[in-house]
Amino acid sequence: MKRLDLFPISTTIEKDTLLIAGHPIEYLAGEFGTPLYLYDKATMDEAVNEYKSALASTYPGPASVTYAGKAFLCTALAQWTQFHGLYVDCTGEGEVAIALAGGVPREHLLLHGVNKSTDDLKSGIQNAGTIVVDNLNELHRIENLFPNSDAQVPNIWLRLLPGFAVSTHHAHTQTGQHESKFGMTRDEILEAAQFCKENNLPLNGIHFHQGSNFRDASPLKAAIDIGLELANEIGFSGDWHLSPGGGWGVAYHEDELPQPGIHEYVRIITETVIDGCNTRGIPLPHLHLEPGRSLVARAGVAVYKVGAIKRRGDKVWILTDGGMTDNPRHAMYGARYSCLPVTGVGGERSEVVSIAGPFCESGDVIIEDLPMPKIKEGDFIAIPASGAYHLSMSSNYNGSRRPLVLWLEKGQVRTIQRRETIADLLARDEFI
Repeated sequence: MKRLDLFPISTTIEKDTLLIAGHPIEYLAGEFGTPLYLYDKATMDEAVNEYKSALASTYPGPASVTYAGKAFLCTALAQWTQFHGLYVDCTGEGEVAIALAGGVPREHLLLHGVNKSTDDLKSGIQNAGTIVVDNLNELHRIENLFPNSDAQVPNIWLRLLPGFAVSTHHAHTQTGQHESKFGMTRDEILEAAQFCKENNLPLNGIHFHQGSNFRDASPLKAAIDIGLELANEIGFSGDWHLSPGGGWGVAYHEDELPQPGIHEYVRIITETVIDGCNTRGIPLPHLHLEPGRSLVARAGVAVYKVGAIKRRGDKVWILTDGGMTDNPRHAMYGARYSCLPVTGVGGERSEVVSIAGPFCESGDVIIEDLPMPKIKEGDFIAIPASGAYHLSMSSNYNGSRRPLVLWLEKGQVRTIQRRETIADLLARDEFI
């Protein structure tokens, strides 16, 4: 069953029912309620190990894997990153606080962000091992924030705008093009490097990012060359760092299978870095990869309960108890998903359906025009590849409450985020 390949690696079918890590999804949905998010540890572990193996076999220099907190970050996920010795990329003081609560040490914490507030920068100076600087104004503000010359100064990496993006399915997921809001041009990078030198700031890295959920790594080659040329002009030597970002894709729909190969992606990067350094006579950098989505997306499954079903000629609407408040990706940029019923998995896909949520927006749609077995009210459905950019983008629109999240291992089920309550919705409010 091709669609099953979108699900976590521990997914099985027994008696026509879906299980993850040996746990029947139907039982979990009945026991814990819906909407419900499931994260499979085995899938995440395998993805990390594949990245590490690819780096070890293709790159002779120091190398690390960074988890992008924006994909999904909670204290348990932060804790899991340290089981594998990962770096954690945090955008702002909120994500920094979550990472610290999960036990991420200073040396593994990177502060990112395109327009960091003063509080963000203070948090980074106090807690992060590295601050990735997005613009010259930010660099000046960092210099002014150091309380005294004896303060522990995080490493500084400069974010390069390479001038071209990778190919993605939507413009909103591209970040490297000239008109992008992110990063600095070549001339701005050189000006920033001079400022660091004059003010004794510990500049030791270049970072860039070209887009998210791409499958062709070849555009990274030219951007890496630009980064290496800048490193050569700046005069990096010894222990210096290069991060060509992340954003490697995953399959969300059976039309996109097979899953993109991690080893080939890593090989293209490492060979380009090695060749570029040899050509310029500069030492190999400490290479950082940031595969947030491809570490966690496939590990996550969203489970919804079917409510009303509307059959209007050729159009069939399956209405569920979850939607754009826990997964806004279709509404934001037309992301495509697939789905399976939790029971009756092997039934004939005799009906083409669209799946939508309960919220007062025409854009509250998760899936359009997907062949499915006949679904009835009260059934549970499971949407794979739901581990990244769902919960981190979730909202309380229409007074919805964020769903409960379970961590699944063979023989173990743990709650890692409880379901929000009405009390949570009211906790921040004050009377006039």
